[in-house]
Amino acid sequence: MSDGSVPDSYYREAMSWDLERAALQRRSAGVAWRVAAAGWICAVACAVAVASMLPLKRVEPYVVRVDRSTGLVDVVPVYAGTTTMDEAVTRYFLTHYVTVCERFNFSTAESDYEECGAFNSAQRNQVWSALWSRTNPASPLNVHRDGSAVRVQVESVSFFTRAAGATDLAQVRYVQAEDSGAGVETAVSHWIATIQYAYLAPAQDPRTRRWNPLGFRVVAFTAEPEVPAPSRTIATVP
Repeated sequence: MSDGSVPDSYYREAMSWDLERAALQRRSAGVAWRVAAAGWICAVACAVAVASMLPLKRVEPYVVRVDRSTGLVDVVPVYAGTTTMDEAVTRYFLTHYVTVCERFNFSTAESDYEECGAFNSAQRNQVWSALWSRTNPASPLNVHRDGSAVRVQVESVSFFTRAAGATDLAQVRYVQAEDSGAGVETAVSHWIATIQYAYLAPAQDPRTRRWNPLGFRVVAFTAEPEVPAPSRTIATVP
């Protein structure tokens, strides 16, 4: 017959069971924290790896050339901006630049503005943007909002060598013909532009590189009339 007392062994077993359960919970929590920490470390490492690879992800435009006689295909090397350009190439770029940037027609104004910007240096583009701003009364968008248009024909390109030996300066003579509408004589004026230019690494943007694949840059541009006042005659500029 029991006297109702509980043996000490029962309390010891119950206490050991509670201690084991508490220890198991602590071990489980420790494992969970270690797993979470490992997950965060992996996430941070992946983010760092992706960020370090971003500079390597870029578009490399290239031209594929096919020989008409043999049918052989090769890739034209991309110009890196380190080769001295022939004078004929520079003459072409100067002629093209003046023709595009000094003409105006509402149907091609937006495209001409972007194409001209592809040849400008960063400082020159600031001046170019300010000139075309609608807040500028002298902006072509305001001057020619009556529907008038300006055509350009380059007459000559001359190169100059500085005293220090640098060959980065040219003068371009060109004719502007402004058409104001039917029944109005075309205003023809003669201009001379002094241009400082350079060849830099071509832009990585495919759109810009399509216009300017050789990295030609206009550093400074100054245009002045060759006569005190423009003559008014019937245009002969094509």
